[in-house]
Amino acid sequence: MLVALNMMQKDLIDDNEAVERVEQSFTNFYDQFIEQLPDIAVALVIIVLGYFIARLVAGVLSRTLSRKSHDPLLTNFITRAIRYTLYLLVAMLALNAMGLSSIATGLFSTLGASALILGFAFKDIGENFIAGVILAFDRPFDLNDTVKVDSTFGRVKEMNLRHTRIKTPDGRDIYIPNADVLKKPVENYTRDGFYRLDFTVGIAYEDSITKAKKLIQQYLDSASILVHNDELPNIIAEDSLGVSTMNLKVYFWIDTRDYRQSMQLYRGEVIREIKEMLEQNGFYLPADIQELKVYGAGNGFPVVLKDETTKS
Repeated sequence: MLVALNMMQKDLIDDNEAVERVEQSFTNFYDQFIEQLPDIAVALVIIVLGYFIARLVAGVLSRTLSRKSHDPLLTNFITRAIRYTLYLLVAMLALNAMGLSSIATGLFSTLGASALILGFAFKDIGENFIAGVILAFDRPFDLNDTVKVDSTFGRVKEMNLRHTRIKTPDGRDIYIPNADVLKKPVENYTRDGFYRLDFTVGIAYEDSITKAKKLIQQYLDSASILVHNDELPNIIAEDSLGVSTMNLKVYFWIDTRDYRQSMQLYRGEVIREIKEMLEQNGFYLPADIQELKVYGAGNGFPVVLKDETTKS
């Protein structure tokens, strides 16, 4: 019985010592916290002020670059890069103010190794980031250019360090990773401002090809909606011998500053006006002629044509 009481007494002493050690730990932490409180307050002030100053500097820089540069995508990239650099600098200053300069130094020293590790862990993100940096300075399009990236067609509306946003003609927003933009073929419809369209017009075999080509060429040379210069000729050429028509191919150039509107409206207008002009000048634009063959008809033609307007 005495042994059991001694053991219980020893356990109580150990428990009391453990409680005292915990209390002492909390007391030390509280004392250190109170001692560091001015430094923490200074660090918080640095973070808050640094955040707003970084945004202010980035905003002023963005407006300045926008006035001097005609490249919104590059302006956006430089502004973001400087803003994030300032955020990092503010974080380092805050750590130094809290007396954690060793952590700040260690953070800088491990950035290289961390970048390598994160590069393997987030390969796609790193690839898109690097591609975004390259595209910011050397890219095949500008803002609001009409492009086709792989199978995606539309206007470039935004580019950041991770993706490029393209607005399609039917209103969809497609986000393409920058790595794909860099690696896949990009068709730019507005880089030089011109695009060639074409269509086929079929005239009857008995009509004069030379006369038809002359009339169409006169229209192409005088149409105000088309481009007229020696390097971009609007021409007509014999294309093929159709079932019931001689097919002519009409090639013409349009201004592509608004590619969607030009493609839809101007092409339709050219087709309509050339069709009406040919008809007004006596050209017949026949549809496909179907040939009817009757096999096993015997001695007579088994089809009777009846005039419904004739009164019996």
